[in-house]
Amino acid sequence: MSIYILALLIGIVAGLRAMTAPAAVSIGAALGWLPVSGTWATFMAYHFTPYIFGALALVEFVTDQLPSTPSRKVPQQFGARIVSGAFCGAVIGTIGGSLLGGLVAGIVGAVIGTLGGAEARQRLVAATGGRDLPIALLEDLVAVLLGLFVVSSVI
Repeated sequence: MSIYILALLIGIVAGLRAMTAPAAVSIGAALGWLPVSGTWATFMAYHFTPYIFGALALVEFVTDQLPSTPSRKVPQQFGARIVSGAFCGAVIGTIGGSLLGGLVAGIVGAVIGTLGGAEARQRLVAATGGRDLPIALLEDLVAVLLGLFVVSSVI
């Protein structure tokens, strides 16, 4: 699969859940699925990095369920997703020899994931009679599985 498509997909993951994308990338790097050694992204393969990003992703999963959590489309949330998508896309792009291409694809994916994820969630919640929790959990699952698919597909 094209490195640009994979960078776009990891950006979509970041748009769905900002911290799931770096958690997936760090897990992939630590497991050797993403050959980042010798690059600027070597730190993603450090033993403790997946634990840090994993803990942040778990916190995000919990806080997403809180009624006080703002929309993913407010500037702070949207910006965090774009930064996460850009970063993770750049890591994927670096592996394929195109840091800038991966970064741009990650940004585009993050915008798609943020806006598309919000729209899909809104429609699915409406279709299920206004029950948000099952749809939020489904979105969590999609983000995790897509992230793991991406990092396991790079090599």
